[in-house]
Amino acid sequence: MAYYQRHIFFCINRREEGDRPCCYDAGGEQAFAYAKQKAKEMDLLGPGKLRVNKSGCLDRCEEGPVAVVYPEGVWYSYVDREDIDEIIEEHLVNGRPVERLKI
Repeated sequence: MAYYQRHIFFCINRREEGDRPCCYDAGGEQAFAYAKQKAKEMDLLGPGKLRVNKSGCLDRCEEGPVAVVYPEGVWYSYVDREDIDEIIEEHLVNGRPVERLKI
């Protein structure tokens, strides 16, 4: 059995050169902090449960901000906290990917 049931990574990469979009400028760090706090409040974190992590560049910058859920390997783009709530509730808790947010 895996240590975590599911693992979500939020890209928080910040590009200095500005030649490509970056998840940091699109709110990636705030989204990560919100998701981690929400999962903590719902008692979803820990061994056998979920892990919410930040990551460096996931190289899908033009589709960002992005997050990816493992072990399924489902990629998401999100706009606001409601989107993150839906990813947490539907995918991370209930195991149903959120089709409208998949990339």
